[in-house]
Order: sequence, then structure tokens, then C-alpha cells
Amino acid sequence: MDTTSLQNATLAIVMGGGAGTRLFPLTKDRAKPAVPLAGKYRLVDIPISNCLNSGFRRVYVLTQFNSTSLHRHINASYKFDNFSRNFVEILAAQQTPETARWYQGTADAVRQNLRYFLEGPYDFYLILSGDQLYHMDYRLLLRQHIETGADITLATTPVDRAAASSFGIMHSDTDRRIFRFEEKPKQPALLDELRIPSTLLKELGIQESAELFQGSMGIYVFNRKVLIECLRSDEDDFGKNIIPASLQSHKVMAYIFQGYWEDIGTIRAFFEANLALTQTLPPYNFFERLSPIYTRPRFLPASKINAATFRHAIVGEGCIISDAHIDRAVIGIRSIIESGATIRNSVIMGADFYEDEAQELFQGEGARPPIGIGRNSVIDRAIIDKNARIGESVVITPDGKAPNVDSTIYYIRDGVVVIPKNAVIPNGTWI
Repeated sequence: MDTTSLQNATLAIVMGGGAGTRLFPLTKDRAKPAVPLAGKYRLVDIPISNCLNSGFRRVYVLTQFNSTSLHRHINASYKFDNFSRNFVEILAAQQTPETARWYQGTADAVRQNLRYFLEGPYDFYLILSGDQLYHMDYRLLLRQHIETGADITLATTPVDRAAASSFGIMHSDTDRRIFRFEEKPKQPALLDELRIPSTLLKELGIQESAELFQGSMGIYVFNRKVLIECLRSDEDDFGKNIIPASLQSHKVMAYIFQGYWEDIGTIRAFFEANLALTQTLPPYNFFERLSPIYTRPRFLPASKINAATFRHAIVGEGCIISDAHIDRAVIGIRSIIESGATIRNSVIMGADFYEDEAQELFQGEGARPPIGIGRNSVIDRAIIDKNARIGESVVITPDGKAPNVDSTIYYIRDGVVVIPKNAVIPNGTWI
């Protein structure tokens, strides 16, 4: 099958419906795939951009929870002309004569929308997560799927023993056919049995003595007939139910991906993935000319810097930064940072709008601070969500606090302070 035929025969499905409880409070008012990333993007831009860069231009995004901002972003970002059959469309959870329940898992979400997926002449269904950071050419995945005669292909990534207990671990033979699955294995003896065979490691260009395991990436390719068969059961999740049950009845193959991949599933993972982007040579590259990451065009002005000092920072468009000190930080779109502020090891998401100047003139004494970071404030190891109002001489740091805290104006998760969206932190507050 040539490339054009393969692209026309493939439908991509991005899972965007989960509640994202481990990313709370960033998911308090938005779906997990709508969480801002790297100063200007959203998490959902990654799988959609990978699809577009791979030539797969028929994409459904399944949504359910807190989905308004996600819908708005997708509708504003991904538009095709009227003379093509390409689309990025949203399928929201809905009541039908067959079912009136919310999506119960990834497989149930696909099952409830299967009638739409079968309307087109698609031979292959590419199922993707909406909250991962990676570059992948899905054409290579699909080609291996076809060449091996697979019914189902799973993308896996080599992980070490310490990380293996956090993954669904697949065990394959040297031909990459998967014959065993273990969910988050922890027993040393069991892990010993699941190691990638030395012959396969050599084939991958990895030292044969390396102790690595195939962690599931939550990326699947199904043949049309096989997807229909698998969804006849009442199981709700691909990773936990459908895939393990298919190992004996279908040919399930592993596509072993060796590039950078990060599951943005927790506050700590989100925090570290963002800060890693500030490195001189970051593990994930947004500057790839042939694989750009697409997002909403906002037509913002260039950022304005007034005597600030920077060390390892990413700065989004439309910012105004005065005489501040920025050290290893991500500064999001429309951020306003006043003189004397210090921001270290932090993610500032910015704002959805600029405040009206006339409104600022009428702010009396004791009024809430303007959107942004006030004069002489210190932000250390924190995530400041959008539209937050941080007053003057505020100190935000996790020092001296428990690793997990719920307060009225802030949260701490895994040692990272999170100031939620639209929060107001008065002048002189110490967090």
C-alpha cells in the first residue's frame, strides 16, 4: 500500500475525555488535553500535530469532561478548506437510544462512537492519548502493522526496572509478537521474566546486557474487522481489558519506539516536562522544521522585555516583562511580570486576555491585584495557572510544607505549589 492510500485508509482517534484527577487542580476547570504546555500550546496539540505531520488528516477527538475550553481550542486551531475531505472533529459524549452513560474507559468511548467511525471506508484505526509529549511518524507504525500482518499493533517504549512498575508491561518474542501482558508489575521475579530479550535489544541497537522492559504507550492500531470484534465485549478499557484478552485470539505486535516520550499524567510529570524544555538542548524539540507543532493562531504582539535578566527560559508571545529575574522558567502568553519579581524553577501559564487599562485606573486601595506577577514577588517551584493575580511582595515556595496540601488559595502536589486559574493572591501573602 502506497503512502497516499495508507493515509486515506486510516482514521485517527484522540482520547480526550478523562477527568484527569492526577493533574488536579490544572484540570479543575478544563479537560486534561486542554492543559497549557510550553508557554503557548495545549497538550492535545501534540497528537493532532503528529497526525498532520504524518499525513493523517482525518481525526476525531473524543471529549467528555470539562470540555468547553478544549472544544474552543480545537475549533479555533484546526480548519481545513471546503474542498477536501480532511477534518479534525470533536465527538462529545452524548445520550443515545443505545446508551445514556458517560464513557467508562477508552474502549467504551470508542464503542459508543463506533457507528461514526465505520461510516468511512477506513481499514485501520489509530487510537491515541491526548496527554503525551513526543514526536512520532505514525506512517512507520502503520507500515510495520501492515508488513507484519498484525491484527493489533501497540506502540511500546523501553523503560528501566524502576519505571516498569508504573507501566503496563508487554513481553514479546524476538519477532515482536506480544504474548504476555502484566499491569504495573512490582515483584522482582516477575520483572526478571519480562525483560526484553537480548537478541531484540541487539536488533534495536541497545547494549544486550541492558535491563529494559516494553512499557505500553497507550497508542494502538486496529484493523477494522478486529476493532469491531474486540468491542463486542462489554469491557471498558483497551489497556487493562481488550488488549490482554486479545493476545490469545489475535496477532498482537509491538512497535518499539525509541524517541523521547513523556506521559503528562501527574503534576510532577507536567512540571518537570515543561522545565526540561528550558534546557540548552531539551529532550523534546519544538524547533523541528519538518515536524512543527500546530496550535491556535492568536496574532499576539512580540514579547516586550524591559531590563529583565534570563537564565534558561521560554517566553511566549505577548508578554511584558519589566526588571525581573527569570531563572529556569516557562513564561506563558500574555504574562505580565513587574519589576523586582524573581521567578525560579516555575511554570507561569500567562493569561487569556489583557486587562482593560481603564479598569485598572479605577482600582481603589485594597482592590484585587492586576493579572500577572506583582512587584518584588518571589515564585519558586510553582505552577501559576492562567489569569492568576499575584500581588506585590508575595512569596510562593514549597519550602517547609508537606508534599501534598489543599488550601483555600493554593495546592501542593508532589512538592510543587499550584496556584489555580483565576486565583487572587493579595499583596504580602506568604505561601
